[in-house]
Formats: sequence, structure tokens, C-alpha cells
Amino acid sequence: MTASTFPDSVASSADRTRQRYNLFLLLVAGLGGLLYGIDVGIIGGALPYLEATSKLDPSQLSIIVAAVLLGSVFSTLFAGMLADWMGRKPLMILSGAAFILSIPVIALSHGYAPLFFGRLLQGMSGGLIGIVVPLYLAECLSASTRGKGTGVFQWLLTFGIVAAALIGIYFSYRVDAVARLGDPSALFTFKDHAWRSIFWVSLPPGALFVIGAFMVTESPRWLYRRNRLDQARAALLRSRSPEQATLELHEMEVASKPAPAPAGAKVRDSLLRRKYVIPFLLACVILACNTATGINSVIGFNTNILLQSGLSDLQAHWGYVLFTAFNFCFTAIGMMLVDRKGRKFLFVLGTSGIILSMLAVGTLFKHTERQNVDCRNQIQSLVTPDQQLTFQFNQEEARRMLAASGATGNDIQPGRASFAIIFSYGDFTGTTSYVRSDDPATPPLRISRDVAVPANKVQALFSNPFGDYEAAKSAPLKIEKAILGPVPSENHGWLVAIFIYLFVAFYATGPGVCVWLALSELMPTRIRSNGMSIALVINQLVAATLQAIFLPFVSKHNYSSMFYLFAGFTVVYFLTTAFLFPETKGKTLEEIEAFFDKGAAH
Repeated sequence: MTASTFPDSVASSADRTRQRYNLFLLLVAGLGGLLYGIDVGIIGGALPYLEATSKLDPSQLSIIVAAVLLGSVFSTLFAGMLADWMGRKPLMILSGAAFILSIPVIALSHGYAPLFFGRLLQGMSGGLIGIVVPLYLAECLSASTRGKGTGVFQWLLTFGIVAAALIGIYFSYRVDAVARLGDPSALFTFKDHAWRSIFWVSLPPGALFVIGAFMVTESPRWLYRRNRLDQARAALLRSRSPEQATLELHEMEVASKPAPAPAGAKVRDSLLRRKYVIPFLLACVILACNTATGINSVIGFNTNILLQSGLSDLQAHWGYVLFTAFNFCFTAIGMMLVDRKGRKFLFVLGTSGIILSMLAVGTLFKHTERQNVDCRNQIQSLVTPDQQLTFQFNQEEARRMLAASGATGNDIQPGRASFAIIFSYGDFTGTTSYVRSDDPATPPLRISRDVAVPANKVQALFSNPFGDYEAAKSAPLKIEKAILGPVPSENHGWLVAIFIYLFVAFYATGPGVCVWLALSELMPTRIRSNGMSIALVINQLVAATLQAIFLPFVSKHNYSSMFYLFAGFTVVYFLTTAFLFPETKGKTLEEIEAFFDKGAAH
């Protein structure tokens, strides 16, 4: 080898090493997204079996679904502080360990409390991952690859949802095989085994993420802020050339200097400073609107939605698999476009499609809900003297209620009908889940005071702050509504599914990829970790609220109202991104911060 070729060989080897490390960074970040996706999606396949075997009422089931988001809210409150105190790398390890611990807590649970705690712990891990991984990527990747890198997090997040759906469809086939045996006891036992197994098989990705997190370097920007300049440079050199590392260190130095202030004035590094307020509020609104599109609710209750739209259990689980596949594929498309077309274009495109899709789904449900019959008087007559009710809905009961109500036409067929009860004890209301007459394993609907009336005054205050708790403890059971309606045709079910697929396609292409970028890019360096935490808390609070009220809301106001509500929220999202969001494509974090500092027009 000649002297002239030796330096070229060394440089080429260094480039390959940096490329391999960048790929490994994306792999670890992708595993973080995978865990976040499993957090969100695993309940979708497990919920029908949990609902059939746990004896939990709709409010409790909704809270179990929402517990992941509630846990995420709690952990997100401290994620920014922990990321600044511990560092990005240790927090990634901690979040993976929390996920691993949550699985046995959930899968071995018997009763509402341990199941809620396990899901809460799983949500706490997701909240930490949702902050620290995008934060880590934003601080470690170059401006030219940051969009693609953060897209990998979202892409593997969607793959986690796909994996959860495939696990669900596998157990759906096994449940269908057991159902054909005609043994209700065996079917009940297997459904109980199924939802536990669905959670167990999600354990290995958590272990892989923890192992990978041990092998990456700390964030160079976190190291710089701790005045560990040599370590910061070494961290940059693992993924950048020496020239790039020197340039970015200089940009960090410039960004870390406070703006000039008048003599005698103190510059306070607070969220209330003008240059922080605009990007902070913009990020908060985008994060709140992103989950208000209904994406978490549509994922968590997807199988239930498709069942109610007219599909069978097996078809609904396959429909959920297709839903997750659309999410996965269109996220890949969004990744390819985000650094070409820009964030703003994808936001506007995605929110426009979401609005149209949600309006279409709501209209389809509205068409069938017009045929509903209220059988409250018939059900009220079945209330026992101790103010309880146990009612087994089946084909014969559907025929009897139709005859008593005079609705014996062709709109509602006894062999293919749905039913739900809305009830109250004084000022406190409750709902049952929808059940179908064509499901042989439908459990009895059971109503008792403890389902609707909170256990103590503190819970009563949150449930209904204006309700008379003492009076409710002795109030009679009142049937507010007993909704008997048709189960739509299979064609109607697939038509609903198609528009839901369009919804997730537009979401994945636009907001799904861009929201994590917006969160990490808009926040100035000095408040990035804490600012991201606050914005994500708002995001998770909105998501948790929507999931917690989903089943009770659709029981009282029907599915159409829920989807119209999602469409209305997305209109706000469209207006925000179309008129207030600046393009950040190709800009370094320091350049984006300078844009808001100067108040320049874009």
C-alpha cells in the first residue's frame, strides 16, 4: 500500500464505522418505538377476551385501556427532569426495565386492581420512552438525517402495533376453534388464557431494547451542557466527521450563550421568555390535537368498532391486522417524504384526509343507528327488589323485545341484533358494553350499585362533582335507555373498515411521522427536555381522557357522535399546522431556535 492510499483507506474505514454506528442508533431507537407501539396496540387484541372473562364493567374496561396513557402522563411529568438529571442513556435503560416488569404483573393479575397497576406501569415505561428516545435522536442525529431517524422510531412503533395485532389474530383463530366445540366452559377458560398469553409474548422486545441501550453513547448535547466537552466531542465523532463535530460544537457554544440584556437586567432561562413561549405553545397545541384525532382510541378499541360495524369476531381481528399493516406501510411512505416534502406539507395533507375519513365513518354509523329501538320499560320491569339486574341477551330475548315494542319489521333481525343498557342510581350513571345476539359466548349483563356509584366521596367528586353521593347509595335503579339495534351487514362492516384504513393511512403519512419531529424540533435547547415533557403530558392527558370515556360515550351517544367529535378536533389541528407551523426541514436545532428568537417570517 502506498503512502497516498493509506490515509484514504483509514478515512474510508472511519466512514464505515460511523455508518454502522448510525444504523445501530436507528435500531435501538426503533426498538424503543416498537415498545411504545406494543404499549398502545397490545390491548386491541386482548380486550375482547378480557371483556368476556374479567367481569369488569365498561367504565373499568375503558380505564384499563386508558391506564397506559394515565401511566404515561405520570411518568412524562418527570421524564424531562430525569433526562436532565440522569442523562438520556440511563433513562432509556430504566424505561425498558419498567416495561419488562409490567408484563408479569399484567399477565398474572386476577382482578381490577393488579391489572390496572400493571397497565399503569406499562404506560409509565411508554411515557419515558416517548420523551427520551425522540429527544435522544434529535440530539444525536444530524440535520439531514433527523427526519428519517425520528421516522424510524414511528415506523417501528407502528410495527409494534402490527405485531400486537398478529398475536391477536393468532389467538382469534384458536378461540374460534374452541368455540366450534360448543362447550361454553372451555371457551371461557381459553379466552382467559388468550388475553394473558397475548401480554406474555410482548416481553422479548423489552429485553432487546435494554441490551441495545447499554451499547449506545450518551447524547453529545447533554454532555456539553454538563461541561464534559471532551466526551461530547467523542460522542459526536462516533456519528460525524471531525469537521462536522467541530462545527456542531461551535453551534452549541453559540446557542448556550444568553442573549444580550440591558445593563443591570438579568436574563432568566424560563419557559415564560418570549422566544420560548411561541414554540412551546405551538408544540403543546400540536401534541394535544394529534391525539384528539382519535388515533389511540381507534387503535385501542379497533376490534370493538369493527364488531359493532357488522364484522364477525374473526373478521374484526383480521380487520385490525389490516389496520396495523396500513399504519406500518404508510408510516414508511411518510418517512420517505418527510425530508423531501417537508413537515408542513405532510401535516396539512394528513389532517385533511383524517377529517374526511372520520366524517365518512360517522355517517355510516349514523345510518344504522337511526333504526335503534329503546326498550327501557321492558328492562325496567326486570329490576329485582334489591335494585339489581341480570339479563342474558340472546336471539329469543331480542325477538321478545321487538314484539313488545312493535318494531317487528325487517330493520332489526332477532338473530343479528345488538343491545346495551344505560342506567343510573340517583345522580350517578353507568353503561353496559354492547352485546350481540349472534354471539353464543355473550356473558349476561349484570347491573349493581357498585358499578355506577363510586366507592367513596373522593371518587364521587371526580365522577360527578355536582352529584348527591349519599342519596345515590340508597337510590333505586333506573333504566335510562335500553338500546336494541341492528348489527349491520358484513358489507357495511368492511365499508367502515375501509374508511378507518384511510384514516390511519393519512394519519401515518402526516401527523404520525411529523408529530415527534415537531415535539423535538420546536423546543429550544435550554428547555427541550422539560418542554417536551409538558407537551407530552398534555398529549397523554387528552388521549387518556378520550380512551377512558370511549365506551361509556358510545353507549350513551352512539359511535357516530364519537367519530364526528374526532373530526371536529382535527379541524383545529388542520388550521394550526396550515397557518401557524413553520417549516423546519433541513434546519439544525440551533437554526430553528434562532428563527423563533428573531421572530422572522417564514
